[in-house]
Amino acid sequence: MDIQPKRRSVAIALALAGGIFPGLHKFYLRQPGWGALYLLSSLTPVGLVSRSASMIEAVWYLSQPPETFDRAFNEGATLPTATPPVDAAQVGAIADALRALDRLRQDGLISEYEFEQKRRSLLDRIA
Repeated sequence: MDIQPKRRSVAIALALAGGIFPGLHKFYLRQPGWGALYLLSSLTPVGLVSRSASMIEAVWYLSQPPETFDRAFNEGATLPTATPPVDAAQVGAIADALRALDRLRQDGLISEYEFEQKRRSLLDRIA
């Protein structure tokens, strides 16, 4: 099962909404125990504490670097990765191979099916 990464901006927005429903950000950040505690304490006379804590955590999430947030709340999540740069020489060589392949197809030396299979194979090397 893939764990979806949690976005810092959503956690901040939910923590700011803590003035009305404290603890929503804790449920979002996979901390249901804390979320329930915040929510239940808001129904008691000390509810101001849980509301204040939500606001303080919003500021804390906002002030920390994204890497710190990811380390704390996205452990085991599949984070998006940057795509590696494409080698221009490799792209040029693949383009030449595609042109040669197209000539073979036009000359009737390979079928449309064979052309498409080889074309996809070559293009997969770029992506």
